[in-house]
Amino acid sequence: MTIEHPTRPVDVSHSGSERDTPVSVEEFGPERFGNRELSRLDFGARLLDLAEDPSVPLLERVKFVAIFSGLLDEFFQVRVTGLEDQVVAGVRTRSADGLRPAEQLSAIRERVLELASRQDQIFLAGLVPDLAEAGINFSDFGDLDEDDRVFLDDVFERQIFPVLTPLSVDPGHPFPNISNLSLNLAVQVEDPSTGETRVARLKVPPILPRFIVMPDGERFIALEKVIAAHLWRLFPGMKVGHHETFRVTRNVDLTLEEDEADDLLVALELELRRQRFGRAVRLEMTQESSDEISGLLARELDLSQKAVYVMDAPLDLGGLWALHALDRPDLHAEGWSPTVPLELRSSESEPIDIFAVLRDHTVLVHHPYESFSATVEEFIDQAANDPDVLGIKQTLYRTSGDSPIVASLVRAAESGKQVAALVELTARFDEAANINWAKTLEDAGVHVVYGVMGYKTHSKTALVLRREGEEIRRYCHIGTGNYNSKTARIYEDLGILSSDPDLSADVGDLFNFLTGFSHQGVFRELLVSPGSLRPGLIERIKEQAARGPEGRIVIKANGLTDPAIIDALYEASQHGVPIDLAIRGMCCLRPGIPGLSETISVHSIVGEFLEHSRIYCFGHRSDNGGPSLFLGSADPMERNLDRRIEALTPIYDDRLKNRLLEILRLTFLDDTNTWILGPDRRWRRLTSSTGFNVQATLKETALKENRPSATP
Repeated sequence: MTIEHPTRPVDVSHSGSERDTPVSVEEFGPERFGNRELSRLDFGARLLDLAEDPSVPLLERVKFVAIFSGLLDEFFQVRVTGLEDQVVAGVRTRSADGLRPAEQLSAIRERVLELASRQDQIFLAGLVPDLAEAGINFSDFGDLDEDDRVFLDDVFERQIFPVLTPLSVDPGHPFPNISNLSLNLAVQVEDPSTGETRVARLKVPPILPRFIVMPDGERFIALEKVIAAHLWRLFPGMKVGHHETFRVTRNVDLTLEEDEADDLLVALELELRRQRFGRAVRLEMTQESSDEISGLLARELDLSQKAVYVMDAPLDLGGLWALHALDRPDLHAEGWSPTVPLELRSSESEPIDIFAVLRDHTVLVHHPYESFSATVEEFIDQAANDPDVLGIKQTLYRTSGDSPIVASLVRAAESGKQVAALVELTARFDEAANINWAKTLEDAGVHVVYGVMGYKTHSKTALVLRREGEEIRRYCHIGTGNYNSKTARIYEDLGILSSDPDLSADVGDLFNFLTGFSHQGVFRELLVSPGSLRPGLIERIKEQAARGPEGRIVIKANGLTDPAIIDALYEASQHGVPIDLAIRGMCCLRPGIPGLSETISVHSIVGEFLEHSRIYCFGHRSDNGGPSLFLGSADPMERNLDRRIEALTPIYDDRLKNRLLEILRLTFLDDTNTWILGPDRRWRRLTSSTGFNVQATLKETALKENRPSATP
């Protein structure tokens, strides 16, 4: 397989003694790595690039600002919290790139200030005027006419005022608990008879819409502005003074101790209640904030001024998702309805028998270009309804609120089938939803387990056990994405459906390891972490390194941070191996460094769909037997290889290999939504010369190969 770099041809000119005796990778020191946390913020910068790109439909630009806002929230709740914990504990251990925790926090603040300022500028100077031109206006209360104010007075009295609760801060009323990510008003209130002044906190109810739509349907006003205009109703007889908006971000990292978690579900429920009021890590305030109020809040929240971020734009621009949901097709990207693969398509007269298809051959599905509901969900649905199916086993990491797969598992259990579901309770930010799913499944008679203590189960696997004659045949699904019908419409993912005896037996062994008590470490086909996955990948990288310039490595993943994998790639590059990496998010490898990574290119594609699949390719199409190809749930990151249960499956079928190779080829041809990582750790957007868009091309391919067009 040949994948040419669009801007820099791979240099394999070095030969002879220079390649025979390369400098040791370790001699390049920590400088050979990028910083994991700053790399995560760099992904946010790529989102902002799209938010200010005039070629992107307007409401899609709004979407990218909302995504960026959510990314920063998650970053502070998890990553900044972890570093601050290390500082408090006196940890001075350096990261792979040589920075101590305190140094990382300092670099993070500088980068966040830069990105937050850019976000404000994009919103205020770019999106707001462009939206106004399109007939969507953000209003201030002072700009409204009398009719508008009468309308908002009515909305306030009927829908807002009844759910507001002002909380005074004084000796009789201690500083209130402020829940994580809640939007609040701090209000100065003076008693005109005594002159006494106090500060009150008012929580903006999260159950109400973030923006109120005016009667004309074209103007919007932020909820907190409507509340601020009616503060006199909350403090009758008092003089309402200065007010300002603020928002607190807290630590949400779970702290479940193994010896305290006799019942993981109960322990997690208790921890989630505490989590709402975890240690504060960030205070966001608007520009009009006073020193008195900001000082009070920082003091009561036990935050230094380095944790205070003052914003020009309204706080919590994640609320722009409501704007993105507007029914304005002219301002959105063109809608997409996934196709159904011809081999899994039912006819008008006869429904497809998925098991018959899989007995004949393995099927590769590519979402969202191909339907998740008509493939993966249909596989589980047919298993639930088939009287010859004896059992179903399923991992659930993140799933949708109205999950058809969960409904199928419930129906299967109620019909007497043996059903086991491994629900990963600690999937971050989905813990509460997963607790509810676990209870629902248990109530239906499903055997629910929570995985291996100390590890998150991140593998995307399902197993169906079907009686066929005198035998029980196994059918399996292995994917790169979650069993979630909603995200399957916007996440790019891959999966295989198979009845291959060795592969499905491996999946069975994996489930026995997850639900039982064993030291299963050897599998026939699968690479599984923790265990064989990292050694298996490094072994294949070394095999290519031994081939020198005749070798080939291509990896598509969400993140690349594992030092051992990165060093192995460096060594392969030192031997002249051409290496192309498509890493959507974090990347700690530094390409293009002389003597270390000259033959490595790193791309990142950020577009309409979230690139989420993981593909590993070692070797060339022309090799005997073709290249070695794997797909699955694992990114080459420490957490995935050491602290998660992950699975990669090899691909042997030439037909499926060719499809994966084509996906990789097209990925590296993209010059519309591609950023290139330089040796200076900076990402630069590729200037388009051909206008090639991999996602648009894969849409066209799906329509062409799966005609007639299918239902989603």
